[in-house]
Amino acid sequence: MAYSGWSAPNAVLLSRLDPAGAALFSSVADLCLPFSGCSLSSEDEIFSDGIRSETNPMEPEKKSAPVLEHPHTFDPTYGYDWDRLLAVPSPEGPADFAEFWRTTYAQARQVPLQITRRQIPSPHADFDLYEIAFNSLDGVRIGGWLTVPHQVRPEAGGWVVGHGYGGREAPVFDLPGHPVIPDTSSRHVLHGIASRETYVHRGCAADIWGAASALIELFPETATGLRYHGGSFGGGIGALALPWDDRFGRSFLDIPSFGNHPLRVQLPCVGSGEFVRYHHRQHPKVLEVLAYFDAATAARHMRQSVFVAAALFDPAVPPPGQFAVYNALPSPKGLYVRSTAHFESRFAEPEGRELHGLLTRWFS
Repeated sequence: MAYSGWSAPNAVLLSRLDPAGAALFSSVADLCLPFSGCSLSSEDEIFSDGIRSETNPMEPEKKSAPVLEHPHTFDPTYGYDWDRLLAVPSPEGPADFAEFWRTTYAQARQVPLQITRRQIPSPHADFDLYEIAFNSLDGVRIGGWLTVPHQVRPEAGGWVVGHGYGGREAPVFDLPGHPVIPDTSSRHVLHGIASRETYVHRGCAADIWGAASALIELFPETATGLRYHGGSFGGGIGALALPWDDRFGRSFLDIPSFGNHPLRVQLPCVGSGEFVRYHHRQHPKVLEVLAYFDAATAARHMRQSVFVAAALFDPAVPPPGQFAVYNALPSPKGLYVRSTAHFESRFAEPEGRELHGLLTRWFS
């Protein structure tokens, strides 16, 4: 289902490509254009159970994690109740955190895109579909899909949409490589982790900026209404990328990863963080590198208005890290609390519908 009132060049699924063009790792994002532009609110819009507190609009309604049977050897709530989750701090980060990212952004913007686009059959009657590729930081070629609605308003704006590990097998129509880069989350999350200049997440953030540049070059009208939408891996990478790129307006981070690394390495999980935990046990100084790639630290520098969906029960992305990203964001911001994430439960479908409606309001 599409967010009501949206019509846009919709999704570019970006994948790291090898020289032959085979997708090795879906690393970044989709691009989209909605009907109407974003407007900013002067106050937080915080939702839980889809209900905004009328007595205090800055105070979310309390929500408890469900008690669920699961196969894990650890508690996917990590013992954090509502009050503890909203108190999870963000690391201050290195003194040159902002300088590092502003320099990376400037370097990425200097890369000639050399965009290629080829139309392919579209499975959706209302959209044209293209394969697209462009250059990104460190000589990496990014490829994916671009979907363009048949009816586009010039003031519509655009979307860059990030996704989780494993990428996406098809383009998205329903919104609010490099040969040495591994194609599995367990290896990808450790790739180049020996230094901040070589760590793969630096390039992934640059790919978000490149996606925005590609969309704006192809559709200049999107420059005045550019938004970001990313979930899990894409939520964390979005938090790293957005503060330094003022082309983006209102954005959505869904169950964002990579928040508060010093805490994450203490929490077992079934996601990519578990491989970082193991690596940290062997190489404790890796936290010095990860400090530059902490989504919660980056969130402290956010200038855009951001809506976050965070989960109370999540075996793959520990909830304390998700809430650390939200807690660090300056206002205006929004919060929706999922009962579960990365776990099949009866809550997923009704909460998904509820969140969909809230995002329609948030982006209208």
